[in-house]
Amino acid sequence: MTEYSFLGELSFLGPVSISLVIHGAINIMNQGCRIMFLSSIYLSIYSSVIYLYLSICLSVCLSIYLFISLSVHQLSIYLSIGSSVIYLSIYLFISRESHYIKTFYNKTWIDRYNEPIGDGTVTLLWSVTVSIFAIGGLVGALTVSFLIKALGRKGTLLANNALALIAALLLALGETAGSFEMLIIGRFIIGMDSGVSLSVLPMYLGEISPRQVRGSIGQFHAIFICLGVFIGQVLGLPEIFGQESRWNFLFGFLALPALLQLCVLPFLPESPRFLLMERRDEAGAEKAFQAFLGRSDVSRELEEVHAESRTQNTQRTASVLELFRKRSLRWQLITVIVVMSCYQLCGLNAIWYYTNGILQKAGFGLTLIPYITLSTGGIETLAAIISGLVIEKIGRRPLLIFGFSAMAVFFSLLTVFLHYQDRFSWMPYLSFTSILLLIASFCSGPGGVPFVLTGELFEQSYRPAAFMIAGTVNWLSNFAVGLLFPFIQEALQTFAFLLFVVVCAAGAVYLLVVLPETKNKTFMEISQSFSKINGIPDQTHEREMKDALDTAAANGLQCADVEMESSF
Repeated sequence: MTEYSFLGELSFLGPVSISLVIHGAINIMNQGCRIMFLSSIYLSIYSSVIYLYLSICLSVCLSIYLFISLSVHQLSIYLSIGSSVIYLSIYLFISRESHYIKTFYNKTWIDRYNEPIGDGTVTLLWSVTVSIFAIGGLVGALTVSFLIKALGRKGTLLANNALALIAALLLALGETAGSFEMLIIGRFIIGMDSGVSLSVLPMYLGEISPRQVRGSIGQFHAIFICLGVFIGQVLGLPEIFGQESRWNFLFGFLALPALLQLCVLPFLPESPRFLLMERRDEAGAEKAFQAFLGRSDVSRELEEVHAESRTQNTQRTASVLELFRKRSLRWQLITVIVVMSCYQLCGLNAIWYYTNGILQKAGFGLTLIPYITLSTGGIETLAAIISGLVIEKIGRRPLLIFGFSAMAVFFSLLTVFLHYQDRFSWMPYLSFTSILLLIASFCSGPGGVPFVLTGELFEQSYRPAAFMIAGTVNWLSNFAVGLLFPFIQEALQTFAFLLFVVVCAAGAVYLLVVLPETKNKTFMEISQSFSKINGIPDQTHEREMKDALDTAAANGLQCADVEMESSF
């Protein structure tokens, strides 16, 4: 199996870029929306990225501005940006340092059994170490529905820190204890943490965000994953943690973001929709709406949620089996399964896993590869930021269709360039350019929109089951790519990427035919847009909601924004 390598220089540019974007965005938002905006940034970083190094860089870049311009309460929320935990740092770094970890396995084996480890055994141990992350993610995703029912959205994210702390200890102390089993178990636990957070976070952000900015706030999830990859590339350099004597130190830092989250997350409000529709806590929901919207009168938002609750067939959280049986949600469910499958099977993981080998075949020297590939993280971050800025203007559907279509084109070009790279001296440069464009295409839409879309396509009672299914598809597809692509690459050589051309093209065609636009729509309106394709007669959901809102206004519910539509 060819290992990939991430590099680094210009480590300051990524955090500075993000700080400028956040600075500008905060300045254009009113005082009341800052709490919601900053809390979404915090949670996105926490659940998407999982490394302390990202939090340190962001804190250095933004701390001066925040101390000057924000209140103490808002600052306490921002400080939780330091909780940059659990998905990509372990996932990428452990693959980056595979040589050192395999050496540790061999040394441990010799200490135990007084003989070198066999090639087959070390390959097996390494394969288990890599694949156990996806298995842990699958287990975490399968528990989401049960956890949020018992603990709520915020409570689940809070409890998830325990997994991060346990995993950090196991991974950091594995070499000292001479136990490769600790590394494997730590990888499994960190995978569980990722499986939970990658499902619960988008759900939470979707429920707390006004519909006018729901997509942009949801994209913070993707932006900080990309920025985390970039910072991970920098810290994976031989000059920093990419050495045999230092590779295990990084894992110990994972405990600090988790501890920081434990201190700050309790001060953030719970999802008001969850409180009102599932816990029947109207007072708590009102306070949450007030915190997120920054105004005291939120009667219109409360009545909208009440109207949505009245139109649902069930007032309790639906099971996965009930979701599969629900005819009016059939094509929403199919869409989520297709989109999440394409998210993993579109081939980007193959590019990440095998970037080092691809660049070697493209003709680049081994000493240059760690510094050349830094541009992949930079391009990825830039594309994700641009996507977050334009998603509310362009929409989810165009970004997804464009992203998958562009990936199909660039995978086709990459196949051609790799096939003819030995015949022309300039062909390797075109191969690498294709890789950069592939990454940019992915992050322009397919890299973040699927998580936003999953939260938008389902009503409140079916949303947890939908995220459980989406997470299961996501992690199974992730596991399949890591397991099967090496064999596909060995059999098809440079033509292996044509498989991803088919996946991306099929995904784009499906979305073009089936998916309606969801930007700036309420959850009820989105549900109605699927009525025709589901074969359901036009319902009266929206009519009921309007009647309820009109009745509330007629009964004397007054607020400064009564002339405006509900934000949610």
